[in-house]
Amino acid sequence: MIDLAEQLRAIADAPTGPDTAAFFDLDGTLINGFSAKAVFLERLKTLDVTVHELWEISSAVVEMRMKSSPVDNLMGKAVRGLEGRREADLMEQAYALFRNDIAPMIYPEARILVEAHRRAGHRVVMATSATPYQAIPVQEDLMVDELLCTTPVVVDGVLTGELVGSSLWGPRKAQAVADYAAGEGLDLAGCFGYSNGGEDIPFLSEVGLPVALNPDDEMTRHATRVDWPILRLQNPKRGTDLVSAVRSTAALGSVLASAGLGLGLGLLTRSRRTGANITSTIAPDIALTIAGIKLDVTGTENAWSARPAVFMFNHQSTADSVIVASILRKDITAVAKRELGHDIRFALLGAMFDVAYIDRGDPAQAREAMKPAIEKLHSGISVAIAPEGTRMPTSRLGRFKKGGFHLAMQARVPIVPIVIHNAGDVMWKKDFTAHSGTVRVTVGEPISTEDWVPEKIDSYIDDVRSFFDRTLGHA
Repeated sequence: MIDLAEQLRAIADAPTGPDTAAFFDLDGTLINGFSAKAVFLERLKTLDVTVHELWEISSAVVEMRMKSSPVDNLMGKAVRGLEGRREADLMEQAYALFRNDIAPMIYPEARILVEAHRRAGHRVVMATSATPYQAIPVQEDLMVDELLCTTPVVVDGVLTGELVGSSLWGPRKAQAVADYAAGEGLDLAGCFGYSNGGEDIPFLSEVGLPVALNPDDEMTRHATRVDWPILRLQNPKRGTDLVSAVRSTAALGSVLASAGLGLGLGLLTRSRRTGANITSTIAPDIALTIAGIKLDVTGTENAWSARPAVFMFNHQSTADSVIVASILRKDITAVAKRELGHDIRFALLGAMFDVAYIDRGDPAQAREAMKPAIEKLHSGISVAIAPEGTRMPTSRLGRFKKGGFHLAMQARVPIVPIVIHNAGDVMWKKDFTAHSGTVRVTVGEPISTEDWVPEKIDSYIDDVRSFFDRTLGHA
């Protein structure tokens, strides 16, 4: 058994550059579960499976489990069920499934492993029996260089129901890795391999630096016998358990209690701003402590060096607003989507901080809603805004909208980027409860908008977004 730190040291000690490759399995290795199951459940949910196909696939699963038959029969029947489907439609569904179901299955520590190989300049390859419609969204999100997978035959953009060759299962995955290495001139003796399943023993046997990652019983027995490193990653923190539910409820209660205290003191002093500042100074820290969330902040001084400012943060989680408030602490308001005004967890705070609500589907209304925000900036109050406009399923950035940039430019105040690295690890975007953990945050240096002109707004957005990408390690 090794821990993550030991494997990261092994990666750092390996030769750098693309002549060293790291081959990763997908199901059970990079993600906690099976992508095929998520695909099939989604098809069942949307009634996209015929009775005949359901029977065929179910019987293939039973045969595979009872008789230990190869996965080929199951894969063949699953792909035959897609005969006549347009590949473009399948990819569109694949990205939707990734956002809603597969993204939260990715092991956070698997991301760290992939990023370590990328920092070393290693070539990162995913080798999986899954189809492109399961693997490509994960490949793109993790920035994996190459994909070796089970490939359906596509003619004129339509699936024929057949496979190109056979599924990449067991020895055939090992052969695919060997063929890829030969074609690229790689020496597998100096390459890494990661997998969890006993069927991938031949694959890991091809490389000189195998790791049994989250291994099943068969892989564990073999790895122990041949002295392969065994590394078990922490499961993604998703959903609700008793401890997280109690702590999250208590954290929300503490925010509401702090808001009530701030509101009362604001009424006594006849100053909404006093009440808001009291709330934003004490509520976030208490809530994060109760929830068990610690912040590791780099560049805190940048949050204070140029105020008022437009503070821009990337949006992964409901926890983001509490994290940002904990860093900024006072003299702040926000721009938020109109729906949050009806969220009981947010409405009272929104009223206290005089948040500007915008309708994302109505550009004219959005511009009108920005006017009070400009007035706030002129009065010395900073504004926090998520330029993506919606929560993303992972730390990969969405498209940045122009509103916050126009706001900073019109008010002639700087933009300060707040890069939240991993809030989704403690509270995924669809979860209502938070889990304990440490969130890393980088506050960038203020970016002056004094010389900005409207004609170059797209260029300014690209520059700021590039800073986020670089800081997150995506560039």
